[in-house]
Parts: sequence; C-alpha cells; structure tokens
Amino acid sequence: MDDLKAILARPIQVAEQVIKWAEEAQTNRQECLELKAKVERLASLLRQAARADLYERPARRILDDTGKALDKAALLLDRCRGHGIVHRVFTIIPAGSFKRTSNQLDNSLGDLSWILRVSNYANAGDDLDDHIGLPPIAQNEPILFLIWEQIAVLYTGTSEARADAAASVVSLARDNDRYGRLIIEEDGVPPLLRLIKEGRPEGQENAALAIGLLGRDPECVELMVLAGVCTAFSKILKDAPMKVQGMVAWAVSELATNHPKCQDAFMQSNVIRLLVSHLAFETVQEHSKYAVASRMSIHSVLMDRKGSGNHASHQDALDAAEHAGANLAAKPTAGGSAGGGTSSSGTTTASAAAASAAAASAAAASAAASIGSVAGTKQHNVSLSGTSTRGREYEDEETKAYMKSNAARALCQLATGNPAVCKNITESRALLCFSILLEKGVPDVQYNSALALMEICRVAEQNADLRRSAFKPTSPAARAVVDQLLRVVTKGEYDDLLIPCIMSLGCLSRTFRATETRIIGPLVNLLDERESDVSKEAAVALTKFACTENYLHVDHSKAIINAGGAKHLVQLVYFGEQVVQVAALLLVCYIAQNVPDSEDLAQAEILTVLEWASKQAYMVQDPLIDNLLPEAKIRMELYQSRGAKGYH
Repeated sequence: MDDLKAILARPIQVAEQVIKWAEEAQTNRQECLELKAKVERLASLLRQAARADLYERPARRILDDTGKALDKAALLLDRCRGHGIVHRVFTIIPAGSFKRTSNQLDNSLGDLSWILRVSNYANAGDDLDDHIGLPPIAQNEPILFLIWEQIAVLYTGTSEARADAAASVVSLARDNDRYGRLIIEEDGVPPLLRLIKEGRPEGQENAALAIGLLGRDPECVELMVLAGVCTAFSKILKDAPMKVQGMVAWAVSELATNHPKCQDAFMQSNVIRLLVSHLAFETVQEHSKYAVASRMSIHSVLMDRKGSGNHASHQDALDAAEHAGANLAAKPTAGGSAGGGTSSSGTTTASAAAASAAAASAAAASAAASIGSVAGTKQHNVSLSGTSTRGREYEDEETKAYMKSNAARALCQLATGNPAVCKNITESRALLCFSILLEKGVPDVQYNSALALMEICRVAEQNADLRRSAFKPTSPAARAVVDQLLRVVTKGEYDDLLIPCIMSLGCLSRTFRATETRIIGPLVNLLDERESDVSKEAAVALTKFACTENYLHVDHSKAIINAGGAKHLVQLVYFGEQVVQVAALLLVCYIAQNVPDSEDLAQAEILTVLEWASKQAYMVQDPLIDNLLPEAKIRMELYQSRGAKGYH
C-alpha cells in the first residue's frame, strides 16, 4: 500500500502542472478550460485516493491509465501555451485531439470514482445499493469488474456484505475455471481466508466453499497454500461451529485431491490431528485422548492397554513395558525403579509386565509434566484446548454425520500415496475410529471411511515400515479394521463399501500369518459374483496373497484351492469379461507355479486352461502373464505327467 501511495504522487503532480498550463493557454482557450475543469476533478479524486486504503490490483491498472491520460493532456496543453507568435502560427492541433483527450479524462474520472467507492464499502452506508455502473476500465471484460467488486467488498465490507460477496465468489468459481483463476490472480484469496478466520458462520462457510472450488489445479492450490490456507483451516478446525468445520474439511479434501503436494503442508499445520479428533468425537470414549502425536505418547500406551481388554496378550504387555521404558531413556532417575522391577526375575509373567508398563508410564507422565515439552503430551493439550466438546454434543445428528463424513474424506485424500501422512494418521486412534464408523456410521460416513482405509492400506502395501507399525497382528486397532473389512466382504452385498474393502484386504495380504485362514474363503466366494468388477477385484486381491512377493504364497495358494477357487477361476478365464479374464489368469498362473502337484488343479483341468490362454493374443499381451504363463505350463505338465494315471 505504501508503494501504491508513492505511485499516486506523480499523477497528482502532473495534474497540477496541467491545470497551470491550461491557465496559460494562448490558443484554443475554451477547449483548454474544459480540460482544466476535468483535470481539477481528477486531481481531487487522486488526493482522496492518496488518503484511502485502495484495493490494490485494479487501483494499479487505473492509476496507470490515469497517468497516461494526464500525460497526453499535458502534451496537448503545452502546445497551446504562449511560446511566441511564430510557434503559434506553425503549431497545428488536430480538431479531434481535444475530444480524444477529454474522453480519456472522463474514463479516468469514472475509474477513480469506482475504485474509491468499492474500496470504501464499510462506510458506504445507505448508498451501497446506488451502483455507479460498470467502470470504463472494465468495458472490454465485464466479468473482471464483477470479480473486482466482490473482492473489494471482501476486503472492506461489513460482515453481512462480506458473506454475500463470498457467496458471489462461489457462484463465479462454479461457473467457469477461468473465473476461478481470475479470482486468485486478483488477490481474492487473502480476504477469503480472513473471512474464514474472523467472519460470522455464514460468511465462514461461504468462504470455505469458495476456497474449495478455487483449488481446481495444482498451481491454484499452491498459490492458496502460500497465502496461508493451511493455517486458516487449522484455526477453524480447532474452534468454530461444526457446520463450518465440516465445510473446511471438505475444502481440505478438494485441495489435496487436486494438488497432492499440499498434503505435507496440511500435516505440518496440525490439520490431520484435528480431523482425527473430529472422527473420534462420540465414536470412541474419551476421544480427546486419541489425538495424534508425532511419536507414540504415554496416552497411546495407556489407551493401547485399555483398548485391548481381555484380548491383550502376554506379548502386548511386554511391548507396552518396553516402549514406556524407551520413552524414559532420557530420564534414568525417573525410570530406574520401574526398570529394576522386572530385571530382577528370570522369567516375566504377563501381570508383572503389565505392572512394569504402568509404573513406567506413570513415571514418564510425571517427567513430561515437569519438563512441559513432551511431544505427545503437548499435542494432547492442543487437542483438548482446540477441539473440546463444548457445545458440540448439542449439534444435530445430521451435522455431526456431515462433519465425520468430510473429515474421513479429507483424511482419505491427505493419505493418498503419502507414507508420512499415513503414519501420522495411524499413530492416532484413526484406525479404530474408521473401523467403528465402517460398521455403525451413516452411509456417507461408512463410504468415506472405507475409502480412507483403502488409501492407507495401499500405502502400507508398498511401505514395510507402515505395514509393521500400523497393521501388526497384535494391534487391537488393526484387528478391528480387519474384522470390519472382512465383515463387509463376507456379507458380499454389492454396494459402495464392497470393492474398497476387497482392495484393502488385498493390500494387507503380507500382514496375515499362515494361520489366518479366515480371509481367503470370503474372497474366493466373490469370484463367483455376477458383478464383473467384484470378481475382478477379488481375483486381484487373491493374486496379492498368491504372488511370489508374498512370503506365504504357497500357504495362501493352498488355501485358495481348498476354498474351491480353482473351479471359479476356470469359469472366469473362459467366460469372464476381458479384464476379468486377465485378472483371473494371472492368479491361475501363480497358483499353478506354487502348487503344481495339486490334485484339485488337475481335476479342474488347469493345464488345459493355461494352454488355451497361451493361444489368446490379448491375454499374452500382458507382460506379467507373458512372463508367468510358460513357467506355469511347464510346472503343471511336469507334475501332471508324473501323476496322470492317478488323476484320470
């Protein structure tokens, strides 16, 4: 703004010079006096502008055009001054020059009047509706004028006017991608973010909706992140009406969808932790204890033990004690007595380990209180102060479901392809929340929870560290997730939940032990599904169990055969849709390689299936099948020829 005031100095000086020269005119006196009157009004407006807080983007363009108009007026009037009789005789001024200059000055008067008005909406009073019309500068692009006007209101208007302007921005952003880009280019994001932080609920909701609609491509999202959208959203998710928070959660999901690189920025602004706290509200008891910590906190240890209940194993107690002891490594005095209690005996019972864990946890909590800077405790306090339940329990059920649905949707998009974000999510009680909501939530909440789990499982499939930390078999939260995924798959109803749950189980294939046989059967049953996309995803999921990258591929292949998978796969390879045929054939190849001596495979005539498939050009075009099919045939031929008499 100081730079803008400096820019104003020159046109004011030029205007004063023009007025002086008009008074000194020796020729075309009448025309010069007419120009003088307009320049005097222009100088008055320029001085008003110098005292006002102008909306900078259009102001710069208007001042640039005004300066050019004044320069032309100065050049024209200078030629009319007394430079001697010879100069006057030989100076020819075209008849249209005064008219063109006058029109340019009129345009500048209109533009300056408009910018002063739109930059002062807060003091416009009852005259707010007396629109001065389209400014001359926007004649060639009327939509730009409308965008400028709404952004100016966002900067300087009353609360009601700003809420209405945000609604207008929503309409413009919905209409056209180009309008959305213009809103961003014309500095529309900063006042929207200020409205989100400071406005009334209606204005906040409109502003959040506008931000979500504006983030249509990576460049736009990046500009909004630089403008501070992550910090603004974090503030709202801590403390705002739940309906506004739900809209902000939706906007987060939109920005993360259109520009995945913003995921880390939201994580660093605490948005993920806050979204998880909204998921946990009225989903799990003492929801505030489920805030995410950057590393496992004392609360996490305690809640792990509490949550596991009668299912907690001897090893769970040992793990808890070991982890609590690790947290105390930096405080040997506080942890010494707890550590000594278990080391004195040769054997450790589950109850002794649990007692040790509790003692270590208590000591660590005491140390954290004395230091005041333990990461988990600090984050827990942030969650308590920022997302407390004050008043939220009185929200209607529809609003609560809206909040949870959008929180799950946002976490889904933030987790997509990002191991760091997934680790941040899974170190909280988000997995437990997702499992509960997958069972008991309303349809939208169930669906978004299923999608969020699917994205986390996809990342875990490729990331061994996340797989081991989030989905270890002894984890109560991981068991709860698998139970709910399996419930949906076993039920087998063709709805929005089925395919995400199938895909999640497939992605978790490497986390299951050989004794975990309950997963295979329901997936095999879905191979006989009438819906081709279900059969295909079931085959893809089972392939992840049977592929050689899975350490237990032989055990899983036998389980697939024992569940009756061979006959279903034969039908799919022969008669399924093309994408289903390819998926089923890939699974057949792995099973044939892993257990070629299976009598069930021989009876299902799998070798015949492989020979037929090798002659289908579209099947062998798949590089993986082209690589696996010959080896599968060789192994089947070898074992079937040895035992052919036994098979037939």
